[in-house]
Amino acid sequence: MAGRGSGFRHNDNTRKKIKAAQLINRLQKHIESDKPLMDASQVNAAKALLNKVLPDLKAVEHSGDPDSPIVHQIERRIVRASDQDG
Repeated sequence: MAGRGSGFRHNDNTRKKIKAAQLINRLQKHIESDKPLMDASQVNAAKALLNKVLPDLKAVEHSGDPDSPIVHQIERRIVRASDQDG
């Protein structure tokens, strides 16, 4: 097992995920607590940091030209294994 002195370092992406998880855990504890654990400034700072490492989920609309669709036809054909023509 690698110890702290072995020179092992997490890559940047892993470190960001760990920090994001810590922020999320802290915010969840704050929300679930009977009394506030964080002040408004700390909550805003945590939200700002999360916005930098986690993508914001947004609705996406997929549209195209109905006169020139990308997929013209999808066909399902069942054939026997001995059929060479496919």
